[in-house]
Amino acid sequence: MHLSLRDEASQVAFGEALGHALEGRGCVFLQGELGAGKTTLSRGILRAYGYQGAVKSPTYTLVEPYELGGTQVHHFDLYRLGDPEELEFIGARDLFTEDSLCLVEWPSRGEGWLPLADLTVTLSVVGTGREANVVAGTPHGDHVLSRLNGILAEKDGC
Repeated sequence: MHLSLRDEASQVAFGEALGHALEGRGCVFLQGELGAGKTTLSRGILRAYGYQGAVKSPTYTLVEPYELGGTQVHHFDLYRLGDPEELEFIGARDLFTEDSLCLVEWPSRGEGWLPLADLTVTLSVVGTGREANVVAGTPHGDHVLSRLNGILAEKDGC
């Protein structure tokens, strides 16, 4: 799936639609250069579960947990990760469960340690907007993409 997102508001709206499609579970890799909007997309995903606060990238803490109405979301930022084994030391393996949603920025830094991504979202800067390319990596990811297509079609139809 390839989408053009004209501004920050459309990026957050796409994230919210993606959050609904994920149904509170899965592993999503968020890729893109600095400033591509990975954290903005994460904010939209968290809004799908009722979170209205500020979302900062957990660059120094590596992970920010959110408990939102029974949904557990773990927002990882691995930009400053020196070695993938550091994730083991902070107990991250226990956070990747079947009933949680894990958003992982800079997943290449955790390569060899991270589980397979249900979805990989690659963001690119295009002018003042962004482009998002979404690829499924598991059967759950295929299900999410199908749901996402339906959600986005409903929004376009309004």
